[in-house]
Amino acid sequence: MSAEVALPDGTRHRLSGAGGFPRPAAPATSRIAYAAAHVVADPRAENVPGAPAAVDWDRTLAFRHHLWSYGLGVAEAMDTAQRGMGLDYPATRELIRRSAAEARAAGGRIVAGVATDQLPAGPASIERIRDAYAEQLTEVLSAGARPVLMCSRHLAAAARGPEDYQRVYAHLLAATDQPVVLHWLGDMFDPALAGYWGSSDLDVAADAVLDLIKEHAEKVDGIKVSLLDADREVALRRRLPAGVRLYTGDDFHYPELIRGDEVGHSDALLGVFAAVAPAAAAALAALDDGDLTTYEKVFAPTVPLARHLFAAPTWHYKTGIVFLAWLTGHQDHFTMVGGQQAGRSPAHLARLLTLADAAGLLPDAELAAARARAYFTVAGVAQ
Repeated sequence: MSAEVALPDGTRHRLSGAGGFPRPAAPATSRIAYAAAHVVADPRAENVPGAPAAVDWDRTLAFRHHLWSYGLGVAEAMDTAQRGMGLDYPATRELIRRSAAEARAAGGRIVAGVATDQLPAGPASIERIRDAYAEQLTEVLSAGARPVLMCSRHLAAAARGPEDYQRVYAHLLAATDQPVVLHWLGDMFDPALAGYWGSSDLDVAADAVLDLIKEHAEKVDGIKVSLLDADREVALRRRLPAGVRLYTGDDFHYPELIRGDEVGHSDALLGVFAAVAPAAAAALAALDDGDLTTYEKVFAPTVPLARHLFAAPTWHYKTGIVFLAWLTGHQDHFTMVGGQQAGRSPAHLARLLTLADAAGLLPDAELAAARARAYFTVAGVAQ
């Protein structure tokens, strides 16, 4: 069987099948790392824009076991799972319940997103937003997952300044009996979150979230920061109270941020880790051993892949995540909830294919090539 694929630009690419990374004997110890996982749609269902999400639960949960098998934690029901882009709240609630149960059975680490997406789109009062957050917080705690207090589109629209964020988050932190992870997702991931924490000036916003963390440090495990600005992340990390982690969500600069410097390092909560889990596990194992040469060597070819995967419009990165999951055999189709498989062009996905091959993430070259040929044929690229 051939491993060659005709690409939209008229060239042909032969997949190398090189790479592949062994599963580690145990999770990394020097860093905590979560992969934000996608959901596998049921291809037989009406997964079209505006329809309730129909999930293939067996394949979705199997992918979480794949991540745990590489020693990574699972960040459940985050934006990678298409929250706000096809995954409705009833499906989200079921996803958290099922994944938390699987994590207990597998001995895997799990955190899960808490948001306000059970509310209808449109205006909501601060009190109603607070209560919606609290309802989801209770459900995540009851499921047995560590909560991630995600950014809320409703709160971003309703808040008039940092004090509104303080009111809502202080209420939630008082209501939890375990530390939570806070969440700062930049507007490149979701334009509706512009001005989060009360200001479009990121320095002012950073001061506001730091005030919150310092006041409630015993209830904050860490903060996930996805601003795609390494310098700003390091500056925030250095101002955190002792014991509060910075979980990088920077899918452009993660190798340097996780490696850290003489002052400290970031842990990880990354969507790209769902796509590069075998490489990420190998790099983190090398870091545990103090082998920075191997760490850099393994991560280096994943960075061009990540930068392309998360290229503007960044919020469509989920399409690439699912495309790679299909090529690597984690699902049997390229269908997404909400019809989001149309979020990237054949040209974009062709480049993703070649970058994944260069990073050693398509070891079954014949399978990946056969599926890529099928996709490009439907897209009008003769094979």
